[in-house]
Amino acid sequence: MNYFESNVQYIKYLVNKEVAHRFFNDTLIKGPFLERDIAEAIIPGPKAMFRCCIYKERHIIEDRVHLILEPTKDDRVINVLDSACDECPIDRFVVSDSCRGCLGHKCQENCPRGAISIVNHRAYINQELCIECGRCKAVCPFGAISEVMRPCMRACSVGAVKMDENRKAMIDHDKCISCGACVHQCPFGAIVDKSFVMNVLNLLKESADNTEYHVYAAVAPAVASQFGDVQVGQVFAGIKELGFYEVVEAAIGGDMVAIAEAEEFAGDIEEKKWKTTSCCPAFVDYVRKYHTNLLDHVSTVVSPMIAMGRAIRAKDPLARVVFIGPCTAKKVEIKQPEVQGAIDYVLTFEELRAMFDGKAVDLANLPVVSAGDPSSYGRMFARTGGVAESVRRVAKLEGLDVEIDPIRCDGIDECIKTMKLAAFGRLPENLIEGMACKGGCTNGAASIFHDMRGIQRVNTFSREALTDNPAEGVRGYDMKQVDMEREYPEMHEG
Repeated sequence: MNYFESNVQYIKYLVNKEVAHRFFNDTLIKGPFLERDIAEAIIPGPKAMFRCCIYKERHIIEDRVHLILEPTKDDRVINVLDSACDECPIDRFVVSDSCRGCLGHKCQENCPRGAISIVNHRAYINQELCIECGRCKAVCPFGAISEVMRPCMRACSVGAVKMDENRKAMIDHDKCISCGACVHQCPFGAIVDKSFVMNVLNLLKESADNTEYHVYAAVAPAVASQFGDVQVGQVFAGIKELGFYEVVEAAIGGDMVAIAEAEEFAGDIEEKKWKTTSCCPAFVDYVRKYHTNLLDHVSTVVSPMIAMGRAIRAKDPLARVVFIGPCTAKKVEIKQPEVQGAIDYVLTFEELRAMFDGKAVDLANLPVVSAGDPSSYGRMFARTGGVAESVRRVAKLEGLDVEIDPIRCDGIDECIKTMKLAAFGRLPENLIEGMACKGGCTNGAASIFHDMRGIQRVNTFSREALTDNPAEGVRGYDMKQVDMEREYPEMHEG
């Protein structure tokens, strides 16, 4: 378990590894007992590994295997495993010892469900009636009502995680931006992202050793933060060992985006007054759902992932492309109609680690291979501030007569605050770099590690690039053949 930060990650890894191991060894035989067989292999007994009961553990493993093997309802990426949800038997709002039994009784008067009564001159909350609206806490003059939020709900800054009538977690998909914060923060692993491990394994197999079509891996620059025990080039070699035709650094797509973003910014800023980047799909989804009227300020340049996928396909008509990175929102982005077709599937770093071990790929004993030569700025896209720095660098190199004054939003909370300022015309800067994950992609929800060392490794990886000019980073690709534009259908609705 030394790869991971928690047992939740470890369990997810064990399931993906077992599926991959059986696939590579031709022992993944589908049938009515496959899920149970895998669960028993992972939890052999007689004692439970993590929970109170071995049968509950196995039931949860079966549900996880099912999520890998079968489509989800409405093809959703973020899902709740009811079997794993602890139902968090905590009362969100409770009256503390600070209650003075005041005469105002504002808590009682403002409760819409009559859940608050006064007992012995103190407020009392009937949890059977409480709907957790928080009005009592807001009006208490002594701050005597304390709040304890469920981890999944606290993690969701857009309020998409709720509880059902059985106190189990549920996702409001109309509000969800697929950032994966709830996936990362749920201490019971009850909220999960749909795994595409099986889809990728089948894609590789059906390529017939890349003779029917060519399976490319476009790897996010955040990879430098995740496999600290080996060189990045050895990770690329390991991906080829899995059966991929070629490995390409998605940072080259970052260079493409930086060039297109700078040119679009220079052409639009006089009219728009301010613009946002469009690299982070969770941030873009936040704007699409919560600030639809401001969509005309969002860059119409595609993300580096989509740019890289389109570039590879333009160069090789037989290409199929798998993106590998730390992001759950990317799994949603590839299905959006306006960009669909560029990327076939998305793997996370957690899933990649499981596939390596499922095939017994020893990264430390592999040679170092190259996956292209992006600029240092293309690799900087992996951390907060990198996109803005890259766009400014291009503007300077191309002599664009424009002043770029960026604000770097480090995490979705800062994105929300900044977009509100922009909505009220109180934003002093003219470029919003939106990163839904604090620290940037290197700390994505599906990263193996989340710490400052990852950002340091990304900076080191960037410095190792052969050029600091994004225009040189895209050499080898005909930019005239790559469509760098996207549309937002919401702008034309109603």
